[in-house]
Amino acid sequence: MEREVNMSNKVAIVTGAARGIGHSIAQSLEKLDYTVVYADLTFPHPPSETGTAITCDISDPDARKLLLGDTIAKFGRVDLLVNNAGVAPTVRLDILETTVESFERLMRINLEGTFFMCQLFANQMIKQSRDCTYRIINVASISSYTSSVARGEYCVSKAGVSMVTQLFADRLAEYGIGVFEIRPGVIMTDMTAGVKDKYAKLIEEGLTPIKRFGQPQDVADAVMAVAEGRFDFCTGQVFNVDGGFHIRRL
Repeated sequence: MEREVNMSNKVAIVTGAARGIGHSIAQSLEKLDYTVVYADLTFPHPPSETGTAITCDISDPDARKLLLGDTIAKFGRVDLLVNNAGVAPTVRLDILETTVESFERLMRINLEGTFFMCQLFANQMIKQSRDCTYRIINVASISSYTSSVARGEYCVSKAGVSMVTQLFADRLAEYGIGVFEIRPGVIMTDMTAGVKDKYAKLIEEGLTPIKRFGQPQDVADAVMAVAEGRFDFCTGQVFNVDGGFHIRRL
């Protein structure tokens, strides 16, 4: 069941919204009265009672354009883009063994997809009325700056996402479009399920000052703060949602 469209509502697109972090972000934005487009490859379950689901592979240029076109046709505008979709390596390999196929897959989805989603939707926002404030949020990772030699291609892709955020924050400031980065740490999702015991032990031993796994809602809470406009003078800002992992400690 889809919400009857209220054109006074702001419109948000969240990629990778079928599950995990993206789903929590999308549902939280609905609580802020955003009309939310859930974008993902597949939808095992309906996104929500009120959200709109649109199938999209962000690594496919035509799919990105269709996502924008369908959203504009239905709602007339986009106020917020959350680039959350991303993948991990299918198999973790040491960087001395990583394959070209794995590297290219992660660059295509995590980095190229995010870059060109920013480009496409930024140009749409520029065309829209300047009476509204528009925002883009990119979900990167502590892997943007943390070495993990068993999944180096993931680290490189997320480091790229961090630079994408800085570039677009710089370029879009003249249009009043804020661009922000959320940097999750060890979050309890499908992506970390296979290494849950490993990370639980590391967290207990002091990997993070706050000794617990992060939850998808922790990331969603940071997105909500940006979406509410509390950081509109802080474009380019990085929000570490990592239990304090980023703190340099002795």
